[in-house]
Amino acid sequence: MSTIRLSMAQALLRFLDNQYLLVDGKETKFVKGVMGIFGHGNVTGIGEALENSSGDLVYIQGKNEQGMVHAATAFAKQNNRRQIFACTSSIGPGALNMITAAATATVNRIPVLLLPGDNFASRQPDPVLQQLEVASDYTISANEPFKAVSKYWDRIVRPEQLMTAAVQAIRVLTDPAETGAVTLALPQDVQAEAYDYPTSFFERKVHYIDRRPAAAESIKRAMQVMKGKKKPLLIVGGGVLYASATRELALFAEAFQIPLSETQAGKSAVPWNHPLNVGAIGVTGTLAANRLAQEADLIIGVGTRYSDFTTSSKSAFGNPDIQFININVSGYDSSKLNGEAIIADAKEGLLALHAALSAEQYKSGYEPSFIQGLKQQWDEEVDRLYAAEHEAGFAQTRALGVIQETIDPTSVIVCAAGSLPGDLHRLWRPQYPKTYHMEYGFSCMGYEIAGAFGAALAEPEREVYAVVGDGSYLMLHSELVTSLQEGRKITVLLFDNHGFQCIHNLQRSQGSSGFGNEFRYRTSETGKLTGNYMPIDFAAHASSLGAKAYKAGNAEELREALQAAKRETTTTLIEISVVPGTNSDGYESWWNVGVPEVSASAKVVKASEEMNARIRKVTLR
Repeated sequence: MSTIRLSMAQALLRFLDNQYLLVDGKETKFVKGVMGIFGHGNVTGIGEALENSSGDLVYIQGKNEQGMVHAATAFAKQNNRRQIFACTSSIGPGALNMITAAATATVNRIPVLLLPGDNFASRQPDPVLQQLEVASDYTISANEPFKAVSKYWDRIVRPEQLMTAAVQAIRVLTDPAETGAVTLALPQDVQAEAYDYPTSFFERKVHYIDRRPAAAESIKRAMQVMKGKKKPLLIVGGGVLYASATRELALFAEAFQIPLSETQAGKSAVPWNHPLNVGAIGVTGTLAANRLAQEADLIIGVGTRYSDFTTSSKSAFGNPDIQFININVSGYDSSKLNGEAIIADAKEGLLALHAALSAEQYKSGYEPSFIQGLKQQWDEEVDRLYAAEHEAGFAQTRALGVIQETIDPTSVIVCAAGSLPGDLHRLWRPQYPKTYHMEYGFSCMGYEIAGAFGAALAEPEREVYAVVGDGSYLMLHSELVTSLQEGRKITVLLFDNHGFQCIHNLQRSQGSSGFGNEFRYRTSETGKLTGNYMPIDFAAHASSLGAKAYKAGNAEELREALQAAKRETTTTLIEISVVPGTNSDGYESWWNVGVPEVSASAKVVKASEEMNARIRKVTLR
């Protein structure tokens, strides 16, 4: 047997450099490169291997471990999970900084490979710098928390273990039903240890993503559920985009006159102006979609995980005869809400169900004019919000309207947290697939700028906009510098509303007077954060990092800033001052949150009673 002597880290990179993915006849190099921040736990292992590698892996220097994993996640998401970056860190704090981003990837079913450094496997020296010492179990390190947020986890304590672990890692990363964060913990001494690896381990390997067909029996069972259903509604999830099933979805809806609604991950699968697209569903949904959901006797969920925002905490469906058909490549997701499962690739599942319904000459009971009327009513509401003026200043929905009409429709917008996801889900009007990039599985503050950088890496020919609140920006903006370093332009649209206003709104809606959510000075009189708003110059901050920067406080200034930003060739930030609380509100939707049954505030107790009364009306599923 032919062998080659390499350090474990060198062998890992050589293996990753030779993995390919083949989907629908198109082959893609699966691992684009490695994002990393070096420390004593990886600089002399993976760092040396990257420095002296003769392969094609790209190295990108992260500025914050969480941020670089967000960027890698966004890169994979924008590529429909067909290409990834690996991320490497030192041990201890460097590794732990990746935990939040690892969870974000896993919740969203997005592949990302994490390579944190680890304690010495030899336990000499001991304890090493940044080692987490657990006296009761010395096998525990700072990397154990990755187990809770990873779809596969392993620790390589001998160099030859890499061969099994790496194969399993790639298996999970390339599996549409299992994918998420994969963690290989790499003790820093083992990274440098040499082993005679068989050359066959490094041969070019093509992983085939065979579209899983729908079982004939599952289609028969679904057809039994469909019988007599007159008011079906499609819920379109991210799986439609990942499976490149947008055309099949539109044809399915048109053939049987079934209106379709969108989750955050599924938005942009069908153009906003498609006659059957009634828009967002759930807590952040449109009036059209939420009214249809209340009356629906059948929900056909395609590639959705049915989060509580999608189902309005299971209150979205008011028909006592409601049933569910779930097309999903994941058996776990397809079983939700006690639905009839079609465990299949979204494209294959839609095609199979389409054929069966055509044979039965099925049609929904909707009159086209009824759906058109609901859609027209909602379109008029969006127009109203886009044009809304506020006596105190620039309204958030008005700002979004200006952005919508000014940027190129092929541009990608990236968002994740705060009040902006609700407004964008309801109001944004995408014309093309993959132009709406929302991380709402975890709604992770700080994803926005890193995510925009990742999306720009994936699609450098498109303009990419990070739509971010001031709270998220303060939490994590470090990869703005990385975008400058890599020459990948992003445009940051920073909405300054003086704090965590989304949660401030939620807080006040449940009886509170407002506490701890606005960026105000502490007053000497009360000792509370009730003073004036803190004046933070975000444009100056971005400029100090090397970005171009503009400010806008009204529609004309924003329009001019957007046009100027288009002409810039480097990363640009536009600071947009908006009036707090000028976001859109719920449209016949509800969200179940815990409200104290006992409080010194009578308003909180009243809100709790109202919440509990609503909970009692929800049908458990």
